[in-house]
Amino acid sequence: MSESRVERVLTGTVVSDSRDKTIAVLIERKVRHPIYKKYIKRSTKVHAHDEKNECSLGDKVRVVETKPFSKTKQWALLEVVEKSISID
Repeated sequence: MSESRVERVLTGTVVSDSRDKTIAVLIERKVRHPIYKKYIKRSTKVHAHDEKNECSLGDKVRVVETKPFSKTKQWALLEVVEKSISID
C-alpha cells in the first residue's frame, strides 16, 4: 500500500524575525460561532525555519509542515508571497 501524506500549507504574516534562521508566523482564520452564527477571527502563531534569512517583519509567507527542527519549530518556509514595504 502506498501511503500518501497530505502536506499542510498555511499562509500568514511574519511577526518576528529576530532569531537566526527562524521566523514567527501569525496564521489568522475565520470560524463560525456555533450559537450566534457569526464569524470570529482566530489566530495561531507558529515558528518556521527560514534557511536563508530572507524574510522580514510584515511579509506574507507560505509555510509547510515538516519534520521537527527543534522543540517548537515544525514548519518550514515555502515561499514569500508578498514583501512588506519597509520605511527606514
